[in-house]
Amino acid sequence: AEAMEIVRALEGDGCAEEEALRGQLYEAAERVTQMRAPRQFDMCSIINAKSGRCPEDCKWCAQSAWNSTKVSVHGLLDAAECLRQAKEILCFANSAEDKTSAEGTDFKRNAIGRLSLVTSGRRLSEREVEAVCSVYNELRQKTAVRLCASLGLLEAADMRRLKESGVTRYHCNLETAPSFFPKLCSTHTQEDKLRTLEAAREAGLELCSGGIIGMGETMAQRVELALTLRDLGVQSVPLNILHPIPGTPLEHQPPLTADKILTTVALFRLILPTAHLRFAGGRSRLSRPTVERALRIGVNSAIVGDLLTTVGSRLKDDIEMVKEAGFSLDF
Repeated sequence: AEAMEIVRALEGDGCAEEEALRGQLYEAAERVTQMRAPRQFDMCSIINAKSGRCPEDCKWCAQSAWNSTKVSVHGLLDAAECLRQAKEILCFANSAEDKTSAEGTDFKRNAIGRLSLVTSGRRLSEREVEAVCSVYNELRQKTAVRLCASLGLLEAADMRRLKESGVTRYHCNLETAPSFFPKLCSTHTQEDKLRTLEAAREAGLELCSGGIIGMGETMAQRVELALTLRDLGVQSVPLNILHPIPGTPLEHQPPLTADKILTTVALFRLILPTAHLRFAGGRSRLSRPTVERALRIGVNSAIVGDLLTTVGSRLKDDIEMVKEAGFSLDF
């Protein structure tokens, strides 16, 4: 209720009172970030393990077969290719004397602590789940990174197999507020996503779920999303900023201002005080001062490197900003 009161007060016309309230909001969020949010910055990266031709009609997505985009298309990658990309992402050693065996130890050479396979489509087939589990077994044996998965609307049996293969966290974004989701997708519902997250939880997997801001939702609906994630007990929350992609229905959606992005970050931090709020897609379009302020008022984790269909960030730059913001890194 207090968050909604703040939102209503901020939906003005940029008057002095509104600016003062926004400043107070940022100050409160910064205090909560320093006092309650994890201070060890959590970095993860992804492998686009299956791309394009998705039958779902999500209006924001370049991989939807309903949208006319130039996204690359490929089937499920095999274990050798996934391991090659993992080694590239994790900065594996190239010299023969530095290579470790399958029973060997830490291949991790940088600040990336988690790695996820991400696949397009509503869900993987039984054959594809079996293949993915083989990939995860290979990654578990040959890397020291924690493994995550983002494989669509899987069921309980699939989640158990993933956990047995070394996966520790499952990702399924709610994308937006329950009241707004039906305007963006008709081929599946948010209830389908909630069932997927519950299946992951029952299998003993941690949950990762967030959304995209800037798709036409109101600030009140962003708060609605944050409250939904709080009630689910999600502790890893990706915050994507819409990157309008030509050929999608949202290609002409006007970008959010820096103030609206920062206000969203601050409200999410106040509603989710102990979560990892994870900068994800779209942040490469923000100025460095905006990113630095977001780190002070709420963001304490990030997806780094290139993303599914857009360019991400440079790891070196991210590490520099994170350290300057007072966070520690696990490497």
